[in-house]
Amino acid sequence: MTRMKEGRAPGPDPAAERAEALALAAPGRGVRRARSCALGQPSAMRSAARRGRAAPAARDSLPVLLFLCSLLKTCEPKTANAFKPNILLIMADDLGIGDLGCYGNNTLRTPNIDQLAEEGVRLTQHLAAAPLCTPSRAAFLTGRHSFRSGMDASNGYRALQWNAGSGGLPENETTFARILQQHGYATGLIGKWHQGVNCASRGDHCHHPLNHGFDYFYGMPFTLTNDCDPGRPPEVDAALRAQLWGYTQFLALGILTLAAGQTCGFISVSARAVTGMAGVGCLFFISWYSSFGFVRRWNCILMRNHDVTEQPMVPEKTASLMLKEAVSYIERHKHGPFLLFLSLLHVHIPLVTTSAFLGKSQHGLYGDNVEEMDWLIGKVLNAIEDNGLKNSTFTYFTSDHGGHLEARDGHSQLGGWNGIYKGGKGMGGWEGGIRVPGIFHWPGVLPAGRVIGEPTSLMDVFPTVVQLVGGEVPQDRVIDGHSLVPLLQGAEARSAHEFLFHYCGQHLHAARWHQKDSGSVWKVHYTTPQFHPEGAGACYGRGVCPCSGEGVTHHRPPLLFDLSRDPSEARPLTPDSEPLYHAVIARVGAAVSEHRQTLSPVPQQFSTSNILWKPWLQPCCGHFPFCSCHEDGDGTP
Repeated sequence: MTRMKEGRAPGPDPAAERAEALALAAPGRGVRRARSCALGQPSAMRSAARRGRAAPAARDSLPVLLFLCSLLKTCEPKTANAFKPNILLIMADDLGIGDLGCYGNNTLRTPNIDQLAEEGVRLTQHLAAAPLCTPSRAAFLTGRHSFRSGMDASNGYRALQWNAGSGGLPENETTFARILQQHGYATGLIGKWHQGVNCASRGDHCHHPLNHGFDYFYGMPFTLTNDCDPGRPPEVDAALRAQLWGYTQFLALGILTLAAGQTCGFISVSARAVTGMAGVGCLFFISWYSSFGFVRRWNCILMRNHDVTEQPMVPEKTASLMLKEAVSYIERHKHGPFLLFLSLLHVHIPLVTTSAFLGKSQHGLYGDNVEEMDWLIGKVLNAIEDNGLKNSTFTYFTSDHGGHLEARDGHSQLGGWNGIYKGGKGMGGWEGGIRVPGIFHWPGVLPAGRVIGEPTSLMDVFPTVVQLVGGEVPQDRVIDGHSLVPLLQGAEARSAHEFLFHYCGQHLHAARWHQKDSGSVWKVHYTTPQFHPEGAGACYGRGVCPCSGEGVTHHRPPLLFDLSRDPSEARPLTPDSEPLYHAVIARVGAAVSEHRQTLSPVPQQFSTSNILWKPWLQPCCGHFPFCSCHEDGDGTP
């Protein structure tokens, strides 16, 4: 279960070697110059630290002293180089909160993630800002709701559909990677991006990770889908694809009938007219098949920085490639400081799993994929430890949203389990769609085994890491997240969030009120999806539940739950059962009105014109449209 290798002691902490050259940033919203402090080290200990031979006790306590000094603003370095922890952010894809042992699952084996929680801080009311990949990740990267940057849907498409679309994270958005880069960090992203690539031409890369603060990228600019596996049914716009194929067949049948009638003399029509109709039919077929007929080649690609290295990618190789890249990145930057955002492809369908894990879990292919993910994370954490970085690395693990309940193959479940929480992926209001794991780990700084039940958000990671490096969050825009440092450290007992607003697309479905004086967490639902079949808990027969239209119910009066007593949202409160019903509804309604005053119109990145596949924007290895390349084991295309 342990990641520590037998007979191998941890390497020296690089922080000890820099004990007298640390500039500590104060917390809060600005960068402030720290005041003088020698950290109370005896001269002999300081001398040993300079030689890289600090005593174990000093080495273990140093991160604590540095961190406390930064919080208390009492330390001043003797040089201008600041002590800055390495930042490792790990995000799973579509993982349910109930899939991990540390969150109550006793049938799936996740020892590495469980150990991370045991040695760190575990959040039990950690919430995604959106219930789907693209908007959730946009909010995570920027610390603000995705609709503020146009990265969510008013109607229609709710996530980016193509690498060759023109929508994506706008250039004027500030990510935590950009701020850390400005503070001297090496910034790497390995894995899934799904925030767009190009705007106007194939090489402009306006939405690319390297244009958003990352100086190294290896992974998928898009996301895994069933289309990446030739043996799976289509996923990207599957309904529209089937509709277009039906229209094509109908048109072809009509043209053939017309041609046969003209040939046999049954229909008086010229051969030119028949040829013209055939040409129109061919153009119609080409217009949609040039994109939908090659989804795997266009979307399922790997890039290293600006270059396509695999097109189409081989899904079975991706886990080992991502692991190799992550370990290599850590080794290259072990002298730090570095940010590594490890954005896993696990556990999104089609659940590509290596043979070493196939058939090994109690929960079929999905369980196999979860256990492989845990193994991969363990290898990355081993690399941190083997390079002597454990005590100087701030590590975070989460999922982008809840498990995908509608993902099924016949009677087999291909999506995650959301524990006791109602709903799943795509549902912006119900807890199962937005409540996710949240684990923070920094030995000697964050208390081991601490469990926090306060409401927190993925958007909080942005101001948290910015504070840790002595940065400043942008002052020219709304930032919805709050730094978690005081809460994680135990300096504050309550979350900074009094209200949290839960959106499905750009539609407000629910709002949460953390009534701090009573400890109650009230949840008001204004709109909920209609499950199919009724009472099923999901929208089976469609990809995910809708946000608007005929597939939702608008509640007047709203539904009210007290999550502190009913976390499963099983028993809606009424004026008869809850004396505070009207007061709570009114208070939350006032907060919603105040929140809406902070909204402003922005260009919509998921508009039809931005979503459409555009051949001139398609990332391509080689000469378009003959895009094809594969990388050798040594990384050579």
